[in-house]
Amino acid sequence: MTHVGTVPTASNAAVRGILFISLSVLLFSCMDALIKWLATDYPLGQLIFFRNCFAFLPLAPFLYRAGGVATLRTSRLGGHMVRGLAGLAAMACTFLAFALLPLADAVALTLSGPLFLTALSVPLLGERVGVRRWSAVVVGFAGVLVMTRPGAGVFEPAALLAIAGAVLYALAMISIRRLSTTEPPTTIVFYFTLIAMIVSGFSLPFQWTTPDFVDFLLLVALGLLGGSAQLAMTQAFRLAPVALIAPFEYTALIFAMGFGWLFWRDVPDVYLLAGAALVIGSGLYILHREAKLRQGRARP
Repeated sequence: MTHVGTVPTASNAAVRGILFISLSVLLFSCMDALIKWLATDYPLGQLIFFRNCFAFLPLAPFLYRAGGVATLRTSRLGGHMVRGLAGLAAMACTFLAFALLPLADAVALTLSGPLFLTALSVPLLGERVGVRRWSAVVVGFAGVLVMTRPGAGVFEPAALLAIAGAVLYALAMISIRRLSTTEPPTTIVFYFTLIAMIVSGFSLPFQWTTPDFVDFLLLVALGLLGGSAQLAMTQAFRLAPVALIAPFEYTALIFAMGFGWLFWRDVPDVYLLAGAALVIGSGLYILHREAKLRQGRARP
């Protein structure tokens, strides 16, 4: 007799994937708000160091379950260096954008990352992008222009940091695509976290600010939140199709608007909302087209 529930069904896995991606977005959003809160008192290098140093705590059990130290053996250290430095640069630009811009503005601009990923996948990965996806990329970039409004007298130079963070994020994702052909996710996450911690650690003797006890706990929380969010996202993409769970990443804007209003009384204007709608709509359409193309290639 077969017991119901002994084998996880595809629908159960999909539900768990949605729960994990929702948890990941919530944790990342809390981390983003915490970065903005701490950035007024602590230098960028110190924030990045704590974000990565204490991310090893939630990462350690996953590494152990994946095979321990044996999983860290790699013949692609150069690839990990490229991914690590691109991710570190993206993190630096994004953290600065969080410090200088209203939280919702910074998050909305960083959501353009998938647009840059689609555009850069042509020259860097040799992928073919059709007219429909290129059209979606153009519409998405129009959304970025609506949000930043260059030439209208309201352009924030700090917005360039958020856009640069999105470009560097796309480069990091391309590096991950290349590495993932031979490297497991835990190995990629470990080397990125290690590289980011070491490089940011070099800045500490030059710009260290000693935290009080409460702020020290908040700095530790940066790493715990970031590491846990990264692992929850990895688990989500392992359990469910990308096309199903990736749209939930855009709920980060809702959290950002909520935290921005709650802690800083920031209210998004109509340009931000309209531009974000164009960026999110374009991203979802690109995701839909990529899913259809994958299904077409998978058919015999």
